[in-house]
Amino acid sequence: MAQLDFAKGFLEQIRDWKSDVAAVEVGHVLEVGDGIARVSGLPNVKASELVQFSNGTVGLAFNLEEDNVGVIIMGEYADIAEGDEVHGTGRIASVPVGMGLLGRVVNTLGVPMDGKGPIPFTEYYNVERIAPGVIERANVDTPVQTGIMSIDAMFPIGRGQRELIIGDRQTGKTAIALDAIINQKGQDMYCIYVAIGQKEAQIAAVRSTLEKYGALEYTIIVVASAGDPAALQYLAPYAGAAMGEWFMENGKDALIVYDDLSRHAWAYRQVSLLMRRPPGREAYPGDVFYLHSRLLERAARLSKERGGGSLTALPVIETLLGDVSAYVPTNVISITDGQIFLETDLFNAGQRPAINVGISVSRVGGDAQRKAMKKVGGRMKLELSQFRALAAFAQFGSDLDKSTQQQLEQGLRLTELLKQQQYQPLSLAEEVIMIYAATRGYMSKVSVNRIKEYQTQFMRFINTQYPQVAQSIQSPDTKFDLTADAENMLQQALDSFNASWS
Repeated sequence: MAQLDFAKGFLEQIRDWKSDVAAVEVGHVLEVGDGIARVSGLPNVKASELVQFSNGTVGLAFNLEEDNVGVIIMGEYADIAEGDEVHGTGRIASVPVGMGLLGRVVNTLGVPMDGKGPIPFTEYYNVERIAPGVIERANVDTPVQTGIMSIDAMFPIGRGQRELIIGDRQTGKTAIALDAIINQKGQDMYCIYVAIGQKEAQIAAVRSTLEKYGALEYTIIVVASAGDPAALQYLAPYAGAAMGEWFMENGKDALIVYDDLSRHAWAYRQVSLLMRRPPGREAYPGDVFYLHSRLLERAARLSKERGGGSLTALPVIETLLGDVSAYVPTNVISITDGQIFLETDLFNAGQRPAINVGISVSRVGGDAQRKAMKKVGGRMKLELSQFRALAAFAQFGSDLDKSTQQQLEQGLRLTELLKQQQYQPLSLAEEVIMIYAATRGYMSKVSVNRIKEYQTQFMRFINTQYPQVAQSIQSPDTKFDLTADAENMLQQALDSFNASWS
């Protein structure tokens, strides 16, 4: 009986057995060097498909040619030799996405680098994805509050916008991006910081800063450092965009910083030249515009039918000696919805953030501003524009009439007011209140060197004596407007404070 049962079980096992054998294409390395390999024998490999070498290193199918495949190697290539086997994986380059990535530091392929163990995720997104079409998008009308007064007042950034941060090295580009991330605390906004070609010490400092100010818990840091292969630096921003798109497509708001796209273009130029792609201007390949346009077009505000999520992009570009007319800077300027231009001379003169008001612009404009800021911000931009023109005229040393002197003094006060300490973002109410005081003449008797002192003491006064003013400006019930009642109270507070100010 036992033998019969055993025989039945054995027959059932044979009947249910399924072969795991599958046909796998196997290629061979023809040549290898400088981070690329030419491989034969993979006729069905797809563009951007991951392939695996016999030593376990992963590569990306980059050039699909008639008789071979150009592969960029995403790791060490010293152990790869001519004749080694290469297997197609059938998987297009993709990264894990989801809430589990928040607070983590990952590489281009989504592998954790912070020593905190594996990342819980349920889904992969391809790193290269088609941007949402025009019909799927909604108007950009909700602000991203950066906490930087000059940006929120004059160059507002909306959810779904692409605003370029451009300037020479060491002018505070990364500082603006980090301030914007830190200010998203409690704003229901998830952030992705993509570090491309930076020193590892610099990336560690960014991580430490975000952790110190409580911003790491809602931020993903994607790292492709200067020591990583050019292939990983090339893919990093696309991987970050894919992680951000998961939030957007699930009805959430995300902010992504690409720091910086100049190094991204260098990495792409490097792999393209090694692959013998024809060089064009400044040795960049002909599709360098498409390189960044297909990346930045993925930032969007989706329509209500698509969930209403958004992905806001803050790309960073480094210029050389302030030359915004160079090849890559002009390309990215033409793709984005505005730029914040940081100037070395302003930075050295102590104007921080060193924003050049003349060249900087936001093409979304007042649509992405709160009503209260829209009321007070326009006058400040006009006064600063007049100040710039008068300051250039006053350099000739001619005698100035009283009204011109007053305009110059007012411009100096506004310039001083716009100076801001790093990692100290301001609330919407504080920005609106101080701009109102400056543009309505309440600070006309305050000397320029005491503007910051006035700001600190007045905000302390209004928060203790008239807290309802700030509450009204920041309340959704008033639609973030400066109502007539709040304006009257603000005027009373200014009159009362100025009477006691010495």
